[in-house]
Amino acid sequence: MANGCDWHEPVIDAPGTEAQELNSRPTSEDREGEAVARRQAPQTGDDEPRPPKKAQRAGRSFFSKVVYAGLVLCLCGVIGLGGVVTYYASQLPPIDQLKVPKRPPNIAILASDGSFLANRGETGGREISLEELPPYLPKAFVAIEDRRFYDHWGIDPMGLGRAAHRNLARDGGLQGGSTLTQQLAKNLFLTPERTASRKIQEAILALWLEHKFTKDQILELYLNRVYFGAGAYGVEAAAQRYYGKSAREVSLSEAATLAGLVQSPSRLAPNRNPEAAQARAELVIAAMEELGFITPDLTKTALGAPAEPVRPKGAGSANYAADYVMDVLDDVIGTIDSDIVVTTTLEPPIQAAAERVLVDELNARGQKFNVSQGAFVAMRPDGAVTALVGGRDYEASQFNRATSARRQPGSSFKPFVYLTALERGLTPDTVRTDSPVNINGWKPENYDRGYRGPITLRNALALSLNTVAVKLNMEVGPKAVVQTAQRLGIASPLQADPTIALGTSEVTPLELVGAYAAFANGGVGVAPHVITEVKTADGELLFNRPASGGLGRIIDPSINAMMNAMMHNVFVIGTAKKAQIPGWPMAGKTGTTNDYRDAWFVGFTGNLVAGVWLGNDDSSPTKGVSGGNLPTDVWHNFMKIALKDQKPVGLPGVGGAGQDPRYANAGESGRSQPQRRPRRQKNFFERLFGL
Repeated sequence: MANGCDWHEPVIDAPGTEAQELNSRPTSEDREGEAVARRQAPQTGDDEPRPPKKAQRAGRSFFSKVVYAGLVLCLCGVIGLGGVVTYYASQLPPIDQLKVPKRPPNIAILASDGSFLANRGETGGREISLEELPPYLPKAFVAIEDRRFYDHWGIDPMGLGRAAHRNLARDGGLQGGSTLTQQLAKNLFLTPERTASRKIQEAILALWLEHKFTKDQILELYLNRVYFGAGAYGVEAAAQRYYGKSAREVSLSEAATLAGLVQSPSRLAPNRNPEAAQARAELVIAAMEELGFITPDLTKTALGAPAEPVRPKGAGSANYAADYVMDVLDDVIGTIDSDIVVTTTLEPPIQAAAERVLVDELNARGQKFNVSQGAFVAMRPDGAVTALVGGRDYEASQFNRATSARRQPGSSFKPFVYLTALERGLTPDTVRTDSPVNINGWKPENYDRGYRGPITLRNALALSLNTVAVKLNMEVGPKAVVQTAQRLGIASPLQADPTIALGTSEVTPLELVGAYAAFANGGVGVAPHVITEVKTADGELLFNRPASGGLGRIIDPSINAMMNAMMHNVFVIGTAKKAQIPGWPMAGKTGTTNDYRDAWFVGFTGNLVAGVWLGNDDSSPTKGVSGGNLPTDVWHNFMKIALKDQKPVGLPGVGGAGQDPRYANAGESGRSQPQRRPRRQKNFFERLFGL
């Protein structure tokens, strides 16, 4: 380095250990030598072969990947399920705004004696509390529909698993696994469609219900909302529908049948498929015993006395009367927003008699005479409707012919003509001539097409002579006759022309019978009525009909007496001779229209007014049905039942038995009597509205 041209890297002195570490890295030659040495070294028996470390790491790596993938999938599933639940929950109303829908109100209709007639409303029965029910009734539903009801929180995973197992095994038929709470949620808030989205929403709502209500409250809601078929919603409606009694009174076997019914109301209805309903009820009873709800002795008793469905009271003619109640209820109390109880003037024995005689007559002679329908109305002389039959069979036709069918009354309209004549000075003994009539080409004839010459008005009405009625109509004026009919309560449109004397303007049976009631009570106008009292289900009084509901006197007592005597003569020498009941003074009038299309009879005693119409809905001719045959027979058979074991009551102004004191002064209210020859009396509507 003297010349300064050679440069050498400086040497750094390091401790021995550090130098060893720096020199410890094997060279490539060293590694190759170690590999050869390992291959040449002999293996001793004490050393076990070890798997390569790479294989160990690969095995652990695969298992870890499977576990990891499983956890990821589970997490994704939870997140996805949460997203689905959140989505469908968002389709529901906000939970803080969610309310149980108000149950549609039920209208329970009772007869005058307090007995049940029918239910009206969307549910078919009133709401009922758990406390009112026999303990085994709600337990029957728990046993067959949700045996863990009091243990789960709205959703039952065990129940879902059990249902899935049975469905896969086809053991006992398909099961849904829904709890009672879920079923209630579906009934309250959701549509009946079976979709995954609906099941998710059902579960969400079930959790909300469990949070909001107690178990007993949920069960009570369920029992009042579940559908039992035949238009019955709730256990009270179902008990009335199938067993004709309140749910408070059902037996254990009946309770089991009702509990089994909800699975399939159409297939398990006890009145349609009693064998299937009984088999299902036996399953319910067995489940109740298994859960300890009933004792073996009760099980034996229930199985030995199967439930027997009955024909509900509301399935027959009482339904026509119930429909009439609903027609007028709105005018009585207005809007209905809660369950109510309506007490009516209907009398069950009278209603049953009216239905039986009408249906029996049509069944026995309807085919022979080609007559298929009829209507019957009965009322007290004060206008209280005691029976109303709107047709032959309510289940076949709900059209109420008693209140809604307008038909020509024929000669049963003639009393209004004769009353108008008497009010203008004529008497029953006034003579008119029965002879041919020609009014501008119209030539009405008598029923037998004969003429009797001079005849008293008394006999002309009894024999129902058309010519005399037409002549009287023209004598007093058709307009005056129309006003008389309206004054007595005929509300249908009437044509003031020559033909009105023969009843060519159509009326309903209810209004015609109501008009005759004025004759039966001595001349007081009445408005037919059927409702006496309306209360809420809790007993609050909403309406009570006044004791005196008459419209005041509309016929002079002496003239009314003459009319009653003339119409009584119809039973003596006229067209209703065979309808007489010995010992009872009676009055009335028959009616028949052209081609025998309509046949009527309206008659009365001092305590009961009744009218019959027979015909066909399409107005086709019958085969000779006239007011003097089939309708008179129906009326006579009815009166024999209705008046049985009663003391005869006389007709106002007619000799014989005394007038029923209940109607002697009905509705007079101190009003002055009209003159014998009034020029203008207020009609029915003017009196009704005080015009």
